[in-house]
Amino acid sequence: MIDETTGALPVEGVSAARVLDEIRALRAADRPTHGGRLFAYVYDPGVAGLDELAQAAYAESAHVNGLDPTAFPSLLAMENALVGAAARLLGGGPGTSAPDVVGSVTSGGTESLILAVKAARDARPDLADPRIVVPVSGHAAFAKAAHYLRVALDPVPVDPVTLRPAVADVAAAIRPETVLVVASAPSYAHGVIDPVAEIAAVAAAAGVRCHVDACFGGWTLPWLRRLGVPVPPFDFAVPGVTSISVDLHKYAYAPKGVSVLLHRDPGLRAPQFFAYGDWPGYTMVNPVIASTRSGGPIAAAYATLRHLGEDGYLRLAAVTRDAVAGLADAVRAVDGLRLLAEPESTVVCFTADDPGLDLFVLVDELTARGWHTQPQLAYAGLPASVHLTVTAAVAPRVAEFGPALAEAAAAARAAGLVVLPPELLALAGSLTPEALTPDLVAGLAAGLGLGAGPAPDRMAAVNTLLQAAPVRLRERLLVEFVGLLQRPAW
Repeated sequence: MIDETTGALPVEGVSAARVLDEIRALRAADRPTHGGRLFAYVYDPGVAGLDELAQAAYAESAHVNGLDPTAFPSLLAMENALVGAAARLLGGGPGTSAPDVVGSVTSGGTESLILAVKAARDARPDLADPRIVVPVSGHAAFAKAAHYLRVALDPVPVDPVTLRPAVADVAAAIRPETVLVVASAPSYAHGVIDPVAEIAAVAAAAGVRCHVDACFGGWTLPWLRRLGVPVPPFDFAVPGVTSISVDLHKYAYAPKGVSVLLHRDPGLRAPQFFAYGDWPGYTMVNPVIASTRSGGPIAAAYATLRHLGEDGYLRLAAVTRDAVAGLADAVRAVDGLRLLAEPESTVVCFTADDPGLDLFVLVDELTARGWHTQPQLAYAGLPASVHLTVTAAVAPRVAEFGPALAEAAAAARAAGLVVLPPELLALAGSLTPEALTPDLVAGLAAGLGLGAGPAPDRMAAVNTLLQAAPVRLRERLLVEFVGLLQRPAW
């Protein structure tokens, strides 16, 4: 562990071996990134030797700086190769209806989405109050982009059964100030694909850009289509789609963080750039948010794609497809659980119809059995749910998951529902974010087992409180709770 008397900056440096031992000791408390038992945050193909290859490629280019592509042509070549691969996979390039696709490599999906919104906003300098139209199932990063860029967000509801927006509702939300309309392929929460062709058509009819957020599972969809899965049109083959984002550190299985933002042509991408020369230093020009960028992630992604190849991704997609089917069957086999959506990509999402089965307790029981899932709170008529991001490494574990899920459900029923003190629930229902004081936050956190150090193993009470709180209060509570965890080690 970290030496608390000296922290990260000791008076005298310590040996490399000791530093690595400290890091390994800290990592022992983390969720497992390999082994197919973590259904969120990490993407594991289960391919022997891939980690070592990516780490070696990362090391080769870790100190290369993407700030100036003329100084480091190796990075430019690899970035262009990644953009070309993503463009070809997603319906662009020579011989297609989108032959002039261009793009940029970003640090992740959030940066890609912020830049897509920036490009759309800056393309309309005539608008004082630009707006974007986003289904409520669109990734929260669009709300972050709207907040950062001072763009108004017009949310569109989704059908509680299909979990998709109605095209008529999207069309009705478009205003003269709208600069971008968004569709997901697939959505993160539920793994369903929005009606991209129809949404792109109404956007085009209004003269508005249409961005397809394929960050989460979009890399896998073309391979699933080749395997015979009926994937609807979602990429540059769809008229009206002007930009697409896809994360390589998800289902391309590259190390974090590498995403690609594609535009149908250079003119659409141009407003994405930032250039500044009105100072005595070098003239700054950046295609992405960061100026200095390590070449490590780009080289690691390049090595990963080159090593796996089309045949490798097709094989991994087939394995993942079968794992998704197996996990869905495991959910169907447990009384009281119901798939929230029939899987059509790489997500299994389920809820509980049994009033005696607390879904948040079920998540804790799965965690106690070594299965790490992602709880999702109820929203606008949609029930609370459990999200499973399925990767190829899950496949060998599918047979184990069914019995574990059944055991966890039985244990959750036996444990009963989480019952918070009435005064705490009343407080959660009546407090405003502005009324939170440090003492009140500290008291709530202590009562829930939160504080300095790692979060508690069982989070059902925390999730129950967050579920009871209005959205704005929930957001503030999360900020305060995470703030308690993120304190410097003096």
